[in-house]
Amino acid sequence: MKTIKNLFTALLLVLFLSAIIIACKKATDDPQPTPTPVTSITSIDPSTAPVGSTIAITGTNFNTNPASNTITIGGVTATIVSATATRLVVVVPTGAANGPVSVTAGGQTAQSAASFTVAIPSVKPVKEVRGTTFANQNWKKDTVYLIRGMVYIPADYTLTIDPGTVIKGAGPELDPTGQNISGTLVIERRGKIIAKGTAAQPIVFTSAKAVGQRAAGDWGGLVLIGKAAINRPASTSFAGGVRGVVETYSEFDDNSGTLQYVRIEFGGTSQPNAPTNKLNGLTLYGVGYNTTIDHVQVSYSSNDAFGWFGGTVNAKNLVAYRGFDDDWSSDWGYVGKVQFGVALRDPAVGNPAGSNGIESQNFDPGENADGPLAKQNGLPQTAPIFANISNFAFSSTPTVGLYQAGIFLSRNTAISLYNSLFYGYPEGLHLDGTATGTLANITSGALDLKGIVLANTLTPVVGTGVITNDLATAYFAGAGRTNLIVQTSDLASLLFNGANFTLTAPNFLPQAGSPLLTGAATGGKVADSFFTSVSYRGAFGTDNWISSWTNFNPQSTDYDR
Repeated sequence: MKTIKNLFTALLLVLFLSAIIIACKKATDDPQPTPTPVTSITSIDPSTAPVGSTIAITGTNFNTNPASNTITIGGVTATIVSATATRLVVVVPTGAANGPVSVTAGGQTAQSAASFTVAIPSVKPVKEVRGTTFANQNWKKDTVYLIRGMVYIPADYTLTIDPGTVIKGAGPELDPTGQNISGTLVIERRGKIIAKGTAAQPIVFTSAKAVGQRAAGDWGGLVLIGKAAINRPASTSFAGGVRGVVETYSEFDDNSGTLQYVRIEFGGTSQPNAPTNKLNGLTLYGVGYNTTIDHVQVSYSSNDAFGWFGGTVNAKNLVAYRGFDDDWSSDWGYVGKVQFGVALRDPAVGNPAGSNGIESQNFDPGENADGPLAKQNGLPQTAPIFANISNFAFSSTPTVGLYQAGIFLSRNTAISLYNSLFYGYPEGLHLDGTATGTLANITSGALDLKGIVLANTLTPVVGTGVITNDLATAYFAGAGRTNLIVQTSDLASLLFNGANFTLTAPNFLPQAGSPLLTGAATGGKVADSFFTSVSYRGAFGTDNWISSWTNFNPQSTDYDR
């Protein structure tokens, strides 16, 4: 009987343990509720930064779509640059105050435990520069230099400017002589400027006006004068009230210094002593080929962006931005070489007399009407070589009024132009001249145009003077020139970048498959060792050489800090 009782007890124990195991297994198999994701902020890096800089916010449960997050810094909404689930990069907004950072994402709002501090950047000291300094100078990036009136770097002295330095040109009201002359920097013969900026720290010449108040012609601009030949009489005055005359020199290898990674903004004013004879953003008189010029941007010039008056200087990687008159002007016997230049225009701003992309001539209006200019100072005529230029005016149908031609060639110029693009001008190419001038240069081959693309023009080719429209058109379309006129119906085939005409943030790299990426003319003058051999037409292939050092919104840039 006792044995039966023990067996019964053991059976009850087994059943009890089985029930517990089944219950536990059932509990394990049942799905568990998923915890609700929690939005949180774990760190801010850096925790102190000035307005306009970027900071990184790390945490949890952020939306990977930047627009689906809302961030406030001291109560002011910030712009989100990039977003992942655990990291947001934002710009410290104008008006932000010291205080916590908050993030709203996924229907939740989190606030940082620590406060963010808006740093107040220090304002650089300002050093005024005036007159002529008979000493070598070195301008440093920790100081802003204010040019008042005409400032000259005379013969046998050198101005060295460190990367990242800002130089401001004062308006006429600050002329120390009381003559109402705007600030202008002039490098005289045998003087030198060594302005070697970098892509990360370009050297900037700009207006002395405050943010939002700057305009074309606020100051005079930058002028270099060398000892290479100019085909003008020795008594010819310089433009813009610059002292001295051209004189007679033929030192083709002259060296006026170096301009690399330099921006020149809001220059080209007229001066009271020369009201109709403006300087350009960068004006070059008789500058020799031992001078180095590359990576230079001229913005908002009230005259031409770049002006070559005689000389032999070469240049690469140039940017002309939102100028008033011509972008590339050559005159007075310039025979240098230029490659890779891009111009972007504001179609609402131009010269009522007719702004051009490239303008090249050899003598002044009303002069030498019966024939080419007589040989002077060792140079018979203007004969530069340009290659890989891109000019963009109207993105839509161009209108007549402020603009004339993408290429305007007259008065006995013997320019050669290769592998270049001109888009959105009323006229594409305008050839003007006499039988013994421009026409003779076309016939002899001294003037040479090959690999040219004209697009979005009202009249692709125009001739005036003794050059008829038919003669100009036949020349442009001649066998072996590989020139191209793109009809309005085919403009999309050029496959421009979507941001090509975006004034404040352009991107000029053509899309893959663009016909601009092939078809470049080779040989002849462009075979010169100065020129980089490329297969594309226009200023860009796949290398975005304007990246990082240019500025397409100088109106809003704070140059004081």
